[in-house]
Amino acid sequence: MGDSSSSSSSSFFRRHWEGYKEFWSERFSILDNYSRFIKQRDNPIPSWSDSDVDAFIAVDPVHGNALKTAREAVKFGAAGSVIGAVSTAGVAWKYSRSLHGAALSLGAGAVFGWTFGHEVANHWLQLYRVDTMAAQVKFLEWWQNKSEGRS
Repeated sequence: MGDSSSSSSSSFFRRHWEGYKEFWSERFSILDNYSRFIKQRDNPIPSWSDSDVDAFIAVDPVHGNALKTAREAVKFGAAGSVIGAVSTAGVAWKYSRSLHGAALSLGAGAVFGWTFGHEVANHWLQLYRVDTMAAQVKFLEWWQNKSEGRS
């Protein structure tokens, strides 16, 4: 009698957990594109340099330009992050003289600035016209083939 109740409660929790995983996997389905590169691999992909990225840009004219544009967008995000962090921390320090408030403002300003910088880059570089995720996945495939000697 104890076995049947424990098996039914186990299946209830298992069903609930599977439903939870399915719900969130639908929300983060973009990660499926990267899963083969980040899941448990015996031999991880080696690091690449800027010259490797430039070689990919020269080899693949379609995805190479999209990857180049996406890499330029990171500069906008970094600049926005610095501006947001310094300005919000400066204002917080000026008006409150609170170290923990300035530190929190520094972190929040960096995140908000990064987000705003990427929005500016999205419009300035017209990233909405290109598929940057596909370009990044193509680069990772190309790099994996090249590093394994199949290229």
